[in-house]
Amino acid sequence: MAYQIQIPSASALATRICNQIATVFTVTTATSPPPLTILVKEISSTAAENGSIFVYGVGREGLMLKGLCMRLGHLGLSAHCVFDMTTPPIGPRDLLIASAGPGGFSTVDAICGVARSNGARVLLLTAQPESGSSVKHATVVAHVPAQTMADDHHQDEDRLGDSDGDGGHLERSRPLLPMGSLYEGALYVLFEMVVFVLGGVLAQTPEAVRDELRQWDTSQ
Repeated sequence: MAYQIQIPSASALATRICNQIATVFTVTTATSPPPLTILVKEISSTAAENGSIFVYGVGREGLMLKGLCMRLGHLGLSAHCVFDMTTPPIGPRDLLIASAGPGGFSTVDAICGVARSNGARVLLLTAQPESGSSVKHATVVAHVPAQTMADDHHQDEDRLGDSDGDGGHLERSRPLLPMGSLYEGALYVLFEMVVFVLGGVLAQTPEAVRDELRQWDTSQ
C-alpha cells in the first residue's frame, strides 16, 4: 500500500509550533517569579559560592537538561549530569536542577531527596506546582505552565487536521505538540534564555564562551 504524502509548509508549521511554545511564557503567576528569573538567580548564586550545578530529568526532559548542562560548562561553570561517570558528590554549596513536568517521578524524588540530605539546594521545574510527589523535595519551584502527560487528555491547543488524500481534512485532528512536547519544547527555549542572560551576568564574551566550548568538549 502506497501512502499519499502531502507535506505542509515547513515555515508555517515552525511558526505555529514556536508561537505555541511562546504562549507558555505569557502566563504570569502571583505566587512565584518567572522560571527565567528563578533559574538565573539560583545558578548565579551557586557560581558566586564556587558551587557546582547538577542536573537531572527523565526521558526527553532529561535531554533538555543535558543540553543546559553543556552550555553551563561552556560558560565556565562547574556543571554535571547526575549518573555520569565523572560526576562528583553533591554538597552544601551546590545546586540540583531537576525536572518533573507532570509533578513527580520516583527517580526524580529519590535524587532530590539525596541532594537535600547532603545540604544542597534543589530547584524543581514542573508544570504541576500544586501537586505531584517531587515538589516536597524542592527548595524552590519554577513553574513552567505547559501541557504534559498529566493533562494531555483534554488538549485544546493548536491542532493539525489529517489530510484525507483528496485535499480535504478528516474530522479527526492531531495536536501539533502532543503529550509532553510543549513542556519539553518550553524547557529548551527557557534554557537558551537562561544561557543568554547568564552570559551577561557572568560577563562572558562570545570569544571566551567559544574557548570554553573547545576546552569543555575535549575534556569529555
